[in-house]
Amino acid sequence: MGKDFGEKTLSQDGSDAGDHLSDSDSDLERGHNARRKTIYRFQRSNAPSAYSSSSRETSGSHQHLLHTSPNKRKSSFYAYKVPQKVTRYCCWALLSTLIIFILTLIRASYLSSRQVEMGTVEKSPPKPPPWESFPFLKRYHGGIRTLGPKKANIPEYPRDDGEIRNSTTSTTVIIVEQKPLPKSILFDPYPKLGEEYPQKQECFLDVDGTIKIPKVHYYSGVTNGFPEAVMGSYEVLGLRDDMCFERFGRLGPYGYGYSIKRGGTGAGLHGDREGADEVWSEREDATEVDYTSIQWAKLQVACAEKNAARFPSLDQSPAKDLFLDSPTDQGEGLQEEKKEEEPPIEAESSLRRRDDGEASAASVNANATTTEPKKVEKHRSLLPRTAVLIRTWWDYQYRTEDILYLRSLIAELSLLSGGEFTVHFLVHVRDDNAPIWADKKIYDRILENALPAEFRGMGTLWSERQMGLIYGGIQESFFRDLPVHGVYRSTFMPVQYFSHQHPEYDFVWNWEMDVRYTGHWYHFFDRVRRWTKAQPRKGLWERNGRFYIPSVHGSWEDFKQMVRVQTEMGTDSPNNIWSGLKPPAGSDSNKIPGAPASQPKSDKPIWGPEAPSDVLTNQDSDPIPPTTHEKDRYEWGVGEEADLISFNPLFDPDGTTWFFTEDITGYNTTSHLPPRRAAITTTSRLSKRLLTLMHRETVLKHHTMFSEMWPATCSLHHGLKAVYVPHPMYIDRRWPTSYLASVMNAGRNGASGGARTSVYGGREHNFKGTTWFYDAGFAPNLWRRWLGLKADVYAAVFASKHIHTLPPEIPIRL
Repeated sequence: MGKDFGEKTLSQDGSDAGDHLSDSDSDLERGHNARRKTIYRFQRSNAPSAYSSSSRETSGSHQHLLHTSPNKRKSSFYAYKVPQKVTRYCCWALLSTLIIFILTLIRASYLSSRQVEMGTVEKSPPKPPPWESFPFLKRYHGGIRTLGPKKANIPEYPRDDGEIRNSTTSTTVIIVEQKPLPKSILFDPYPKLGEEYPQKQECFLDVDGTIKIPKVHYYSGVTNGFPEAVMGSYEVLGLRDDMCFERFGRLGPYGYGYSIKRGGTGAGLHGDREGADEVWSEREDATEVDYTSIQWAKLQVACAEKNAARFPSLDQSPAKDLFLDSPTDQGEGLQEEKKEEEPPIEAESSLRRRDDGEASAASVNANATTTEPKKVEKHRSLLPRTAVLIRTWWDYQYRTEDILYLRSLIAELSLLSGGEFTVHFLVHVRDDNAPIWADKKIYDRILENALPAEFRGMGTLWSERQMGLIYGGIQESFFRDLPVHGVYRSTFMPVQYFSHQHPEYDFVWNWEMDVRYTGHWYHFFDRVRRWTKAQPRKGLWERNGRFYIPSVHGSWEDFKQMVRVQTEMGTDSPNNIWSGLKPPAGSDSNKIPGAPASQPKSDKPIWGPEAPSDVLTNQDSDPIPPTTHEKDRYEWGVGEEADLISFNPLFDPDGTTWFFTEDITGYNTTSHLPPRRAAITTTSRLSKRLLTLMHRETVLKHHTMFSEMWPATCSLHHGLKAVYVPHPMYIDRRWPTSYLASVMNAGRNGASGGARTSVYGGREHNFKGTTWFYDAGFAPNLWRRWLGLKADVYAAVFASKHIHTLPPEIPIRL
């Protein structure tokens, strides 16, 4: 049996050797048995599956069902199974992480979008602009003993490169100690009007007419090597650049250079005081003026009444305040006898006095000189009335230098001119919860605390909530998170309402507290008015949009013709690629989103009103061109007073990176944006005609725009005369003049705006080294040097040598 099983097994393995074995060979039999046992064990340990597909394999069903031998069981790959509770926690943690990550991405995207809108995206520090590599100019410092004739002066800048290399002049200011001190000269810029105007009556620093107003002094010539203005021109405006003003001669008449005990400000008592006493040498008593008891409001009223015959008669029924009935009357104080302690002057007094007419002119003591009626009838030409509104706020901290600045404005513009100007404060009440329109006592208390004692009675309060009540119905957009009635977006709303309440003023200057002038205020205002009045309208808007750089553009006539060619023919400037979509010539449309890129090379000249369809139409004040643009010979507009005078170019914001180019409220912008113009900073003169149109547009049409865009755009829409004044501007570094022109006029077709490459917007850093811009760095430094204070390393060096700057007449924006 065992043999048969063995033989069967051998046959299954494919071997028939067992059939040939002999029975006698026992040794061989034992070997076969051992081999059979070995094969049997191997087959038991490797038993085939019961589900095998091979017929030659032995079925595994004979194996024991409970085979638990530890050494026979195959081990599993996973030695440990994770509990379900832990798995659930891990899944929840992973899911939470994904949700937090997604929310973080959403928040980062939102914050990034807001930063882009607000312009506060934090980036890696960019490369410094090219102008920072230009060397500083060093000839802005000089003393009285370095003065010389203007014609003999070799300016440090601007000059040709070859001229600089061949020049043997020293690069430092030459100080001639042996040169005698020159004598200062009395400066009198007031014109001698002809017989067609009534004669000016002298005004004084007291109502009794005993204290004369001290005059400003200047020195003839300029300091050695003093640079010339790189932008703008003295010659074009008729200003003088052959003289200079020293701080004692300029501010000494208003309290600078002597102590508070003697009625001064206490400033300028230390350091170099050469020439400080020359100011008082022309006076009969040669003593300083005591300003501690001066009341400028009364003096303005008295001066206006003395010179009432020089101006048109006033309306006897002026407009009344909608919320507060003309707070007070200063004139009543002039009729009362002088007391030891006078009551405080109440609000808006000087203006109310003019509203009441000229009835009390005879009651202004011995100082008032009435004019005979027959003499008044002989004069056919009368002077316009002009208000100078000083923009300030109720908690403004007035420094000594501010007091000097305000005294010079009032004395030179109002008193010494015979009442041609009225200086007034427009005071912003920043607390909207103060009911200044409802309670007269609150109004008077706030106004009394808002101004220094000597200026009380010269102010008018306003608040943003009050403007919201007056100009209601305007759509609130909160552009850049700013309210539409706020002072930043609607600076001219209180000016519009002021003009509406005081129609006696033909012109209103919007003047700010950070403006300074090293020359005489009246001389500057008068020359600006005369020049703007003489400008023709042809090509005016095109010239308004460009900086005038004499060293590049040549004479003013050359500049006019260059602008004409650039407008009519266009330019090949690569900056035109970045300009906005312009309409074809003769089209009334503007930038239309989604329209084909129709980009003509030339520009359409502005001739008459450029109004969108939704502005006030058929206004009697809108001028109509007398002829076509081609037929005009630069005649229309000559002799016409400007409705808007600006000290910065009136540029086209369309297509630029300027932040407020789309701050437009109330206009229909579904198909296109209205044509518009803008001028950086709001220091400007506005006519009553322009302010009336702005007021009516805001009230009736609910139209308004950003502060720096609103007056210029309203003038453009209604065809009014707006003029940019190319006043002298200085720069602190040696810019190549051709490069300077390409930067300042980097817009479309050689203009300052109209393209993404414009200097306005993201490239305003180029103004840092100028004397006229709202955040210029050179302007305050130059002003401090002029006052003898340390401003930078150069000023510190020259201050140690007792030298100070002696500039000509320079408008400065601190």
